[in-house]
Amino acid sequence: MTLKVSWPQALAWRLQRQLLDPVIRQSVPDVVRRLCGVQAQVASSAELAVRVRRQSSAPGDVNRALSDGSLIKTWAMRGTLHLLTPEEGGIFLSLLAAGRSWERPSWVSWFGLGPEEIEILREVVREALDGTVLSREELIAAVTRHPTLGHVGEALRSGWGTVLKPLAWQGDLCFGPMRGTRVTFMRPDQASSRWAGVPDPDDAAPDAIVAYFGSYGPATIENFGNFVARGRISAKQLRTWFTAVGEQLVEVDVDGDLALILADDLDDLAAAKPTNEVRLLPGFDQYVMGPGTDDGHIVQAARRSAVSKQSGWIAPVVLLGGVVRGTWELDGDAARIAWFREAGSPPHEALAAEVARLSSILDRSLGTEIQAV
Repeated sequence: MTLKVSWPQALAWRLQRQLLDPVIRQSVPDVVRRLCGVQAQVASSAELAVRVRRQSSAPGDVNRALSDGSLIKTWAMRGTLHLLTPEEGGIFLSLLAAGRSWERPSWVSWFGLGPEEIEILREVVREALDGTVLSREELIAAVTRHPTLGHVGEALRSGWGTVLKPLAWQGDLCFGPMRGTRVTFMRPDQASSRWAGVPDPDDAAPDAIVAYFGSYGPATIENFGNFVARGRISAKQLRTWFTAVGEQLVEVDVDGDLALILADDLDDLAAAKPTNEVRLLPGFDQYVMGPGTDDGHIVQAARRSAVSKQSGWIAPVVLLGGVVRGTWELDGDAARIAWFREAGSPPHEALAAEVARLSSILDRSLGTEIQAV
């Protein structure tokens, strides 16, 4: 018999699974592992995404985890920069690599690199990075010295890293420590002794699916596909991988929407109680990115443009009961909250308490300014 629950129940369960209600004691790698990675184009947002999920933290905890090899930073889900655990990160990279997007005619035509040239590039980069850390320019110099790769220098200088992403997904490189404002690259097997490699995608997929639904369920196959690759993996391939998961996933009815949840989580989901917990989350937070900004259960369609802005920018958000009810920004010594009018009267005390928690994390005194929009 199909379990029936409400969306407020489902989101309350998801908040708990994502370490947002309650916030408990967790290490930095444990937070990143639970979220299946943390988007990290904006380093300060990535650090705050981790810190708001920990009872106690300190500035620089993420950088220390990168330095000691308990985290790596690389291009991952949807081609964006992420923090990953070295033990589990390869399962998600494997699925991205399975899409073979660099073999599409448009990609080959644009960059002038076919499958054979990519394999040469992989070999050159792995050799250049063996036992060392190189800046982008140093890596470009090593690559363009090769007689068949001299033409790729301009593409490699792109901050988007499009030519290097296939190498990241196959475990050939990741980001190293910053040199001031300059990025560096190294090999993940040398960035962390815990690096477990990039498994075969058919072996990796069940683990990736279980990890995702354990934190973002109830969800759909489409949610998962968009989270990992947004169009880089075919629907047929996704269905094949989900078939391999078998009875670990079961269907539930969430206010009439059919979605999937891990069978092991059914009892906890059924027992979940709707919550009025308020949380301020940073830009690009996984709670929003996991289901996607087009998931109307998290971000109402009429408010998507307030959250997902131009050039791929994702605003910091205010959650009430697991639903985005506003956005926020720091303005001097104030947290300015733009509260969505349709959400009703703002919970002033709860918002002030959450700003106080944010003040503690950031070690700065912040006032609370609320405006209905």
